[in-house]
Amino acid sequence: MMDGTLLGAGSVDVAALDDIPRRGARTVSTPAGTIALFRTGEDRVFALADRCPHRGGPLSHGIVHGDRVTCPLHGWVIGLASGVAEGEDVPSVPRFRVRVEHGRVLLEAGGS
Repeated sequence: MMDGTLLGAGSVDVAALDDIPRRGARTVSTPAGTIALFRTGEDRVFALADRCPHRGGPLSHGIVHGDRVTCPLHGWVIGLASGVAEGEDVPSVPRFRVRVEHGRVLLEAGGS
């Protein structure tokens, strides 16, 4: 888990982009709970609650492929941009706004 520094306009600096492995994830603790930061092979970064809607598995331990992550417990595939479990009729995983500036990952304090 990483500590964050509050920046202007409600953004929190939570990590260096290089702290998140390509096709991998890292987590941050927030008042909203644990958030998983995912980095794709193309260096796109997404932020989702670190909890699968199926059985609560840690999505940060899953396999990132393209713009999706596969839950390590039961193989559910979650869209990183949408938080939606593919082919499942369940609530989506909460998403959080995130951006990369000058090699730093900034998490929006306001959520999705």
